[in-house]
Amino acid sequence: MENKLQLFDSQHIRTAWNETTEEWYFSIIDVIAVLTESARPRKYWDDLKRKLQAEGSEVSEKIGQLKMPAPDGKMRTTDVATTEHIFRLIQSIPSPKAEPFKVWMAEIAKQRLDQLQDPELSIEQAMTDYKRLGYSDSWINQRLKSIEIRKELTDEWKRHGLKEGQQFATLTDIITKSWSGKTTKEYKQFKGLKKENLRDNMTNKELVLSMLAELSTKEISETTNPETMAEHQNIARQGGEIAKNARLELEQKTGKKVVTSLNAKQGLLLNTDNSN
Repeated sequence: MENKLQLFDSQHIRTAWNETTEEWYFSIIDVIAVLTESARPRKYWDDLKRKLQAEGSEVSEKIGQLKMPAPDGKMRTTDVATTEHIFRLIQSIPSPKAEPFKVWMAEIAKQRLDQLQDPELSIEQAMTDYKRLGYSDSWINQRLKSIEIRKELTDEWKRHGLKEGQQFATLTDIITKSWSGKTTKEYKQFKGLKKENLRDNMTNKELVLSMLAELSTKEISETTNPETMAEHQNIARQGGEIAKNARLELEQKTGKKVVTSLNAKQGLLLNTDNSN
């Protein structure tokens, strides 16, 4: 599952994309908050859910649950539904925003399907989003390259039967710790981040070394064909060590630390000198 925040009428809707079924899942609480403008969307949903169950509505049987980022930054379980069943749910919610919201959902679904058919559209959308947020062109180029390299690594892990979630997170943590000296959590805390994406708050140098670590890990894995999780962990350390050595040499030559507390809010976006 790929979690993503979507914007409707300047309000966030938590979503998740299921690559297997090629479907969006929407947070029902977020949808209700947008449509009803209720101060207690969870209470509204609890009442509506009981009503739907009492009526024997098919929608009530199609509600699922996924872990999504909560306001405190932690992943918490919440009720979700597919595009089709959100459409049906909206019929039970009197709201002047119902029709515009249906149009918005249909467009979200279309964009994703278009991107699956033509990956360049996904890249173009990412570039547009980063430009809108104010990132420099040089940083955007590095960030898009880091996404490409990350996908190549995760594809390699999938080829060996590793699962998204805990296994991917464990290996990523090892790589990050090995090259930067910090776990992912420690790195985010160092930059003063909570739910923000760590790589969206890295400087160019940090991104380059993160890419080197993941590229090295992938290359070593392709060469050695690990069979166990322990072997994958060892390779992750080796990949991270290659980037660590590059970091230490660069710091020695320049006298400047590569890993910095600088984040997007502190000027990473527009400050060219700091983002290099």
